[in-house]
Amino acid sequence: MKLKDEREAVVRFGLKMVESGLTTGTGGNLSIIDRNSGTVAVSPSGIEYAALQPQDVVLTDMQGNIMDGKAKPSSELGFHLSLYHRRKDIQAVVHTHSPYAVTMACLGWEIPAVHYLVGFAGKKVPLAPYATFGTLELAEIVAEYIGDYNALLLANHGLVAVGSGMDTAFAVAEEIEFVARIYYQTKSIGNPVILPDEEMDTVLEKFKTYGQKKMAK
Repeated sequence: MKLKDEREAVVRFGLKMVESGLTTGTGGNLSIIDRNSGTVAVSPSGIEYAALQPQDVVLTDMQGNIMDGKAKPSSELGFHLSLYHRRKDIQAVVHTHSPYAVTMACLGWEIPAVHYLVGFAGKKVPLAPYATFGTLELAEIVAEYIGDYNALLLANHGLVAVGSGMDTAFAVAEEIEFVARIYYQTKSIGNPVILPDEEMDTVLEKFKTYGQKKMAK
């Protein structure tokens, strides 16, 4: 099977996305790119994650032409491709309909540095203006508004998270949902204290050495 590991990652993290409460039903989508061949493995449209098999994951080229797979690719393939074209550091994209992030998006609010874990995205999570799902307009907006951030709210829609692999993109989606919940809760009680840019500079620098480094073989 072509891109077996990548297809299996889409299946595994698609199921994890539902189990973690980051989406429901067939909502959201995921993809991972093999930069060597320019091939993208993307979740199919309208198939329940619990029923998804690796062979159901669609392979396309960078122009969206189907290379392998019988299913129809995600309706949001366009913005996945636009992200891969815009930034070479992006290796995976996770799009969720997570409740608290969507709440912020529907309020038209960015997520500021209410908690240092917003650093998974950057100094904040920016907000992109609304465009109909599955359209070229949305794809262009996502590519424009992502900037150097690792997460982006889509107005009245959801969250896009990116990373150097599926595990890192998924971690961004999880942590930003947590921060969105904290922001919602603090705004419900009063006015949250937002961390200054100087502190977020420190946090982002510390994040560069966070976790376990891979040992050279």
